[in-house]
Amino acid sequence: MEAQTEQPVVYPSGIAKWILIITAVSCAVLELIDTTVVNVALREISGNIGATVTEIAWVVTSYSIANVIVIPLSGMFSNLFGRKAYFTGSVALFTFASVMCGISGSLWVLVFWRFVQGLGGGGILSTAQSIIMDAFPPEKRTTGLTIFGLGAIIGPSFGPVLGGVITDNFSWHWIFFINVPIGVVGSYLSWKYVENMQGVEKPRMDWWGILFLIIGIGSLQYVLEEGVIKDWFESSEITTFFILAMIGLLLFVIREFSIDYPAVNLRLYRNFNLAMGSLMNLVIGLIMTGTLFIFPLFVQVSLGWTATKTGAFMIPGSLIVLVGMIAAKKAMDAGVNPKIIILTGLFLTVLYLALLSFSSPDSGSHDLFWPFMLRGIGAVMMIIPVLGLAVAGLTGKDLAQAVGLSNMLRQLGGALGVALINIYLSNENAYIRSNMVEHISPYDPISTESITGLTQLFHGAGYGTEDATMAAYAMMDGAVTQQQLLLGYNHGFIMVGVVILFCVPVILLIRYKKGENSGGEMMGH
Repeated sequence: MEAQTEQPVVYPSGIAKWILIITAVSCAVLELIDTTVVNVALREISGNIGATVTEIAWVVTSYSIANVIVIPLSGMFSNLFGRKAYFTGSVALFTFASVMCGISGSLWVLVFWRFVQGLGGGGILSTAQSIIMDAFPPEKRTTGLTIFGLGAIIGPSFGPVLGGVITDNFSWHWIFFINVPIGVVGSYLSWKYVENMQGVEKPRMDWWGILFLIIGIGSLQYVLEEGVIKDWFESSEITTFFILAMIGLLLFVIREFSIDYPAVNLRLYRNFNLAMGSLMNLVIGLIMTGTLFIFPLFVQVSLGWTATKTGAFMIPGSLIVLVGMIAAKKAMDAGVNPKIIILTGLFLTVLYLALLSFSSPDSGSHDLFWPFMLRGIGAVMMIIPVLGLAVAGLTGKDLAQAVGLSNMLRQLGGALGVALINIYLSNENAYIRSNMVEHISPYDPISTESITGLTQLFHGAGYGTEDATMAAYAMMDGAVTQQQLLLGYNHGFIMVGVVILFCVPVILLIRYKKGENSGGEMMGH
């Protein structure tokens, strides 16, 4: 390939630069909020449009599948349409689809528009990251990474809070309508301030590569989203989609390495640090989304918190991210080995999980406050250096490609994390329950004494002999279930913590030479 003519790279400056960055971050945060904002409103939506619990899950699944398909292709689309047109078009599509979601009157119309919204959202996320990073020269790129990393953490954390407040005070339609004013302003500002990348030629379309990616990644995301509901490989549907995913991904990899105009440039991963950075993005998605998924369930099911209380509790944990962000940026700017920063974040996250694993029925928000603070700081100290590592030394269209791949892996990691935690919790709950129930029998003096006491209590309240005994056993069953769930969540927290420790060798494999700003140099091409 011909070397590009030496054109000086012009970076935005002054007020225009910060309008550009605020626009890109706001649109990215909007997209990330929408991945989680709907979850808390699913019950109300299903009641309103007459959908079953299984059917309503498609409102989340369709968005995730569209998202994960478009994200890795966003670099190619930016080159094809021009970054200005593609980013503005993605924001406009996301905004229009939000309006259509809000006025949907039936399940499958809503699912269709959620899919369209996901197509727009996927284009926003990676393009926003490359816009922010390209706004800074390489030596100041840490600032861009920090700004995007902040949005990547705060967005998913604020989703459930916003969803809970809107659902409690208005109606579920406003979860979608609230996107419209931000989307309209974002579309205008992105058209005015986003610039096309310099020296980028229109790519040849790799239609086969796109098709294999859609089949492979779309099927895999479906398996991860729907596997829990359909009992995994007991379902012929899940088995079929899993086989499709494996075949699609294999053909996709073969195709992308065998042509010189790939839709997704996998050759970038010949650089060891880029490959390690992307692997860590997968792990971070697994850790962050997995632990964020389990926490609201834990406090609502085991400790009896309301959705609003859960959301309000999570806000300080999201705001403490600012402290971690400043610490991580100062350390990176001072030339501290990124491996040390990532390991510090990792150990803080493990400590958070270890502290939560000692929860009891008496645990309150004061017991969980400091562990959640540790999670916020730990998360940002992991994310910012890893974001830098996954795009180290890249600019222009290579940067856009690497950003798309690393974001896709983080999304897949999130889906994988939720799926694995669901499998673990269902098996662990069954195991704990069988162990606990063994001790409730006429031959166990403690359980017999408890049931006798409860029976007398119900007798005293006017129950007949048989009804009092049944009520006593029902109350005992409720107590066993509550303790079983609490123990299941405690074991889940510590298990995720142990799994995270297995990442330490991967982090230590990262190659770092003092003086490199973002963890590695790009290998030639």
